Amino acid sequence: MILITGQGVISALGVNVNENWAHLQQEKSAIKKGIQSFSSPYLVGQIELSNEELKQLAQVDGDYSRTALLGMIAARESFASHEIHPEIRTGFISGTSVGGMDLTEGEYKNYLTENETDRLETYKQHSSGIAAYQIAQLLGATDFINTISTACSSAANAIMLGARLIENNQLDRVIVGATDALSLFTISGFRSLMIYDSEWCAPFDERRKGLNLGEGAGFIVLESEKSQKITQSKVLGLLSGWCNASDAFHQTASSPDGQGAVLSMQGALKRANLKPEQIDYVNAHGTATPNNDLSESHALKQIFKEIPPFSSTKAYTGHTLAASGGIEAVFSLLAIEHQCLLPNLNFQNPIEETGLMPVQKLVYEQNIKHVLSNSFGFGGNNSSIIISKY
Repeated sequence: MILITGQGVISALGVNVNENWAHLQQEKSAIKKGIQSFSSPYLVGQIELSNEELKQLAQVDGDYSRTALLGMIAARESFASHEIHPEIRTGFISGTSVGGMDLTEGEYKNYLTENETDRLETYKQHSSGIAAYQIAQLLGATDFINTISTACSSAANAIMLGARLIENNQLDRVIVGATDALSLFTISGFRSLMIYDSEWCAPFDERRKGLNLGEGAGFIVLESEKSQKITQSKVLGLLSGWCNASDAFHQTASSPDGQGAVLSMQGALKRANLKPEQIDYVNAHGTATPNNDLSESHALKQIFKEIPPFSSTKAYTGHTLAASGGIEAVFSLLAIEHQCLLPNLNFQNPIEETGLMPVQKLVYEQNIKHVLSNSFGFGGNNSSIIISKY
């Protein structure tokens, strides 16, 4: 068994698991207009703390990208009840799409306007791998360090790699997840694809126009049974299934029939030795883009004879790119802990072609044993994980 013994999250909803859960219960989006960090009032799920304030929260000093700082906060929370142990091989795997772009974006602008070159060292923070190394060093989890960058499926793929390393006796314990910060370059990129909504995103709604971006980080701790016997860590759940599949349909679009998503969900169910009807809740990828939500809806209809309760939580946080699968893994654990279904905010009318109706209100007193969480990235990189009650 792959045991989950830690969780940590920071998002626009709050700076830790408790704050995120409290905000989820309010059924209100944290996506806002008029963010000061950008010159135009984009709708974004921004954490309303400066980098200096994040440093204080992370208890670090020095030059770090916002991506690294967010990751430090969430990863440290996930590992808070653990200690480095000589008999436990502990690794760290983090995903990211943006890396240190928030820093280099500002430095490049300074260079163009002022020909300022005194801070060239800052460009070293740009690399996607730097944040993972810095976070691992902070935690002391240095037996294995790796970075995954497969766009929006990065966190799910980091979780899978960690599970495989434990399963194959390469590591005993792994902190896995992802982190991404907002940058103007990223927002401009999605706007150029014409999939950034000027209003609040509406996943799985007929009127959906596109996503709102967000920032944050989400990490969980995976342990082998051998490791948990030594650490005596509290078990929060099981990682019972996982699968990555590629449909290679398009550079940025999902296949219209949802073939890649079908393959990843089928593979995760097979590994977990579960039948589709045993899934109690689906935390959908649900980006609110016309292509993704229709494709994912078709995939759900191919997997399930009767569609289980499902929702996208991205209308709460914004689409946090690489971090989304890590944040949503924590949300899946919360759904199991509190035996509830999380709502799909801003929904009004079902997609005409499929007619699927997501969960629209927070519903308690459910029997949640198995949660399927989807994360689909550019290039047809589709990942599904299953988190189960312990």
